[in-house]
Amino acid sequence: MFARVAFAVLSVGLLATSACAPITSYSGFQAIDANPADVKVGEDTKSVVRGRLGSPSTTSTFEDDIWFYISQVKEQVAFRKPQVVEREVVAIRFNADSEIVESVDRYALQDGKVVAFNDRETPTRGRELTVLEQLLGNVGRGGMLPRDDEGVPGSRPGDQR
Repeated sequence: MFARVAFAVLSVGLLATSACAPITSYSGFQAIDANPADVKVGEDTKSVVRGRLGSPSTTSTFEDDIWFYISQVKEQVAFRKPQVVEREVVAIRFNADSEIVESVDRYALQDGKVVAFNDRETPTRGRELTVLEQLLGNVGRGGMLPRDDEGVPGSRPGDQR
């Protein structure tokens, strides 16, 4: 009897702790056969890098001569919001004329900066309609009936003349 109770308590305890195990997800560039660190500065060209690593995750906004290979690892525990636990960005800069690699820079999660976004909205002129005003706004205006001047150039739908 004691063994059954102990087994039940132990199995419930293991089940409870396994439910809190983090779920890990990988996204972005995944180095399988080659690593961006293997790129040789001064030797490799764009075509060699593309053949070895594949297409970049993104390119620079203002220059096409910087390629970025981005990867990250997220963990989520139970119902909580996923947390980024690891991020790696490899920036490969090419010479604009010869397309030869000039530099390979590596950035980690610690090198990133948190940007505070402003979520305020710019107010518009006028007033906001309530839900009831929106639903009953066209009742009695005759907006459903066809009008004689709808085909006239310069008239807009809903014009009141």
